[in-house]
Amino acid sequence: MKAALHVLNELEAEGCLGRYAIGGAMGALFYAEPVTTFDLDIFVVLPKAENGLLTLEPLYEALRRRGHVPGEHVMIEGVPVQFLPAYNPLLEEALAQARPDEVEGVPTRILKVEHLIAIAIQTNRQKDRLRVQILLKEGNPDRDALGEICQRHNLKPPTLDEGEAPWTLPKI
Repeated sequence: MKAALHVLNELEAEGCLGRYAIGGAMGALFYAEPVTTFDLDIFVVLPKAENGLLTLEPLYEALRRRGHVPGEHVMIEGVPVQFLPAYNPLLEEALAQARPDEVEGVPTRILKVEHLIAIAIQTNRQKDRLRVQILLKEGNPDRDALGEICQRHNLKPPTLDEGEAPWTLPKI
């Protein structure tokens, strides 16, 4: 992952992508026991095209110049990386408040555990509900901060599937 983060830092310095931070299952590894994951989820602020729409093209062009083939995942130094644009206020806030960290001596940013939980609640897939349970138990989130994030972004606990173990959120 070290080499991939070097490339991401270069892309950010060149302006091919805006602020980025590690999220998803890989981001959760900084707070809880490992879970199976296929890729490195990078939440990112993207530049806007002349028409005002977000575009991946400058990023993809910079990746192509480095020999990386864009697609759903981009293999960067052997690591499958998925770029996820900050497309809503929760993700924009999560990126703005991401905490600085280092991975193998390479500077990067990690989404805060409270934002990882809120994003998982918002996404509300079965694997996200499991991630919420794990991070609530092992990630030591600030429950007041999590409650404020949930309230700010109108998040409520997802509907549980039949037979699924219940989970709790902080009081809002």
